Amino acid sequence: IISSEKDIRQLKKESYIEANDNTFLGKLTPNKFDGESIFNTFGQYGSKFSQISIFNKFSDYGNQFSQLSPFNKFSTTPPKVYLNVEFFAYLTVNTMINPRIDPENLLEWAENNVSKF
Repeated sequence: IISSEKDIRQLKKESYIEANDNTFLGKLTPNKFDGESIFNTFGQYGSKFSQISIFNKFSDYGNQFSQLSPFNKFSTTPPKVYLNVEFFAYLTVNTMINPRIDPENLLEWAENNVSKF
């Protein structure tokens, strides 16, 4: 029995980002046409206007002062990156946290590590 979206992601072995408050922040597929990809600038997870996008500088997930944002260099609670549903690293500019992926290098990392489909 599938009881949640997280269960579905696990069955599909998806790669995605999840905030420390357990909010789904988008799939890491480099397919820019996928509606759930953070690299789809028109989708809810990739738009700089969406409240659940790390690219919205005014949202809790993109603000450089928010503890939930990968762009807060002092945050100890940045988003987590899951590769094929397994925790892989934290998404953060905070160099004191490891393992980590710098959000500025996320697209390149996804292109090298995540399937487009």
